[in-house]
Amino acid sequence: MAQEIADRRDIDFVVWEQMNGEELLAIDMYKEFNRKTCDMIITEARKIAIKEMLPTLQEGDTQGVRFDNGTVKVPDCFHRVHKLLLDGEWANLSEPTEMYGQGAPPLVASAAVEYFMGANWALFSYAAMGNGTAEMIYKYGTQEQKDEYIEKLVSGKWGGTMLLTESAAGSDVGALETSAVKNADGSYSLSGNKIFITNGEHDLCENIIHPVLARIEGDPAGTKGISIFLVPKYLVNDDGTLGEQNDIVCTGTEEKHGIHASATCSMALGSKGKCIGFLLGEERKGMRIMFNMMNGARMATGLQGLAYASSAYMLAVNYARTRIQGRDLMDTFTADAPSVPIIKHPDVRRNLLWMKSYVDGMRSFFYYAAYCRIKSHFGESEEERTRYLDMYELLTPLIKDYLSVHGHEVCIQAMQVYGGAGYCKDYPVEQYARDCKIASIYEGTSGIQAMDLLGRKLGMKKGAVFVAFLDEMKKTVQAARGAKGLEKMAGELEAAVGRLGEVAGDLGKTAMSMEVKVAFAHSLPFLEVMGDVIMAWMLVWRASVASQKLEKGCSKSDTAFYNGQIKTAEFFLSTVLPGTLGRMNAVSGLCPAAIEIQDEGFGGM
Repeated sequence: MAQEIADRRDIDFVVWEQMNGEELLAIDMYKEFNRKTCDMIITEARKIAIKEMLPTLQEGDTQGVRFDNGTVKVPDCFHRVHKLLLDGEWANLSEPTEMYGQGAPPLVASAAVEYFMGANWALFSYAAMGNGTAEMIYKYGTQEQKDEYIEKLVSGKWGGTMLLTESAAGSDVGALETSAVKNADGSYSLSGNKIFITNGEHDLCENIIHPVLARIEGDPAGTKGISIFLVPKYLVNDDGTLGEQNDIVCTGTEEKHGIHASATCSMALGSKGKCIGFLLGEERKGMRIMFNMMNGARMATGLQGLAYASSAYMLAVNYARTRIQGRDLMDTFTADAPSVPIIKHPDVRRNLLWMKSYVDGMRSFFYYAAYCRIKSHFGESEEERTRYLDMYELLTPLIKDYLSVHGHEVCIQAMQVYGGAGYCKDYPVEQYARDCKIASIYEGTSGIQAMDLLGRKLGMKKGAVFVAFLDEMKKTVQAARGAKGLEKMAGELEAAVGRLGEVAGDLGKTAMSMEVKVAFAHSLPFLEVMGDVIMAWMLVWRASVASQKLEKGCSKSDTAFYNGQIKTAEFFLSTVLPGTLGRMNAVSGLCPAAIEIQDEGFGGM
């Protein structure tokens, strides 16, 4: 049977075989879940995604959002399915029960969300974005704020956003101009303008709670002077009912390259001088609080890239199996030879296996990062919890950028399988390509993630965290050495891991010198090669597990699946990783041309 959105057998492999998900079910927090109930959750999520959400994907893209005098209407077809998601509490699967969520194991929740995002990210985001707002309030809010907001946000009755970006202060958040003045009752009056606000205004919920970064009048410039405030669309009365509309309004929505069904809003605060906000946490701690939400958003963006890539690949491989065109290469000169499905043509097969290697590797990488996050909370010792937290923090910028960039590349190659048909709106691959592009831009562009990796993460604990990361990959090398037929792969991965360590050392030393700008000019290429080595790691890990299963004997379908894991790893390590090693040499070369070229030398004068 042709799969849609994601390969369920592959999800099961990652969750239960590669990540040993049943071991995580032993954690006390997840004691009400077992393998059977988890499988049922994923099955039902898949059913809803395919039967209910996916039919709204192209219709939502065609109709888009509609802005009219401060209000935003989402595509008509969203309303019924949005209610279905809320009624089934699908949007809060991973939220803990103490936050009124379902408390499902994160690997299982990730599988469900992968289906939901692949089916219609824009639709799902309206239901789920309030969780990030609720998590900030749960961690930093007063008891009164928790009682007032969390249940309604997690249930989806109220929506949530993140008001960070301003036209004069994009990635340079410290340059923001939104201001706050304290009132006699302890509230604050805010004024300013924000742009690119996802779900800033829409007609799917009765209230929207906006976390807003602003500077209290008189506080210092830069990020150290920023605080964060909760600004409701409608003020909330003491009895929990909605009061008057707050002075925060949508002034327009963006016409975008993709995600047309997602409301990307410009927001004005205090245009009438009556925008009321409430401090969240301590004054001047806004950036620290916001980054609690930002890291979760970056993980979600990585999953978004994976979901689009997986969906596009599933479409492409199914199309290749059914599209009859051209003779088999071995029958080129046989005039009466029958035409064959294009999956029989060598270059199509190469392209499909290229896509598969990235989708498989990215899925394992994302679920591994989720696994690290779980262990950072529930590890058996403080030492173990710290080790996994460090690993999670190191990998976050790679999850965000590598998955979003290569997710888009997979979508582009999926279009290529379709040929000219893929460029037409008759097929959804072109929409996936358009929608996916945003993932490498918002929540911090590729360059921002690379700066984070080089400037903060590589040097964590004087480089000890990065060394521990290399050691984890070396464990997989050793496992592969003991697996039948994987000895060559083990050697290739070992060489790449060793070279990555050398390149990181070269780059780190340069970043600590007067040539710091040269180092940062190579930070994104370094992120790319580090991501490639992680893909190789994940694929060899997969192959090691598959090899063990084959040794024990399995069904015909599982034999094909496990052999597919080994061939996918072989392909990536033999055709992609050699290029990665070449690019590592380029990073180590630390060419200064990008820094030394005169501004006028770029041309166009």
